Amino acid sequence: MNIKGKIYQIFNTQKVSETFKKREFVVEYRENPQYPEYLKFELIQEKCELVDSLKDGQEVDVYFNLRGREWTNPKGEKVYFNSLQAWKIETLEGNGNQQAYTPPSDDELTSFSDDDVLPF
Repeated sequence: MNIKGKIYQIFNTQKVSETFKKREFVVEYRENPQYPEYLKFELIQEKCELVDSLKDGQEVDVYFNLRGREWTNPKGEKVYFNSLQAWKIETLEGNGNQQAYTPPSDDELTSFSDDDVLPF
């Protein structure tokens, strides 16, 4: 899947556990210009660096996977959440500067255990 929009906000990288890190960013999506939507994406592991050179307001094309997960909280209740996991970002401005990366491997997608603090 992919979506085109403007970088709205980029957050700092978070270290979730000793072996897992993530970084979030928000894209302003204007399918209907009167009602913009703000979509939060996440990057994991080495993909966290994809937004290092990007700035707020920059036009981008974000390629992502829709992820869903079940998690049992400490009270024993099952909780479900979704995430938009970006794996490639291309800038759309006329400078020809593009960032292209391959999708994360299955190992990267499952590199955290049930002991990790979730949801994130």
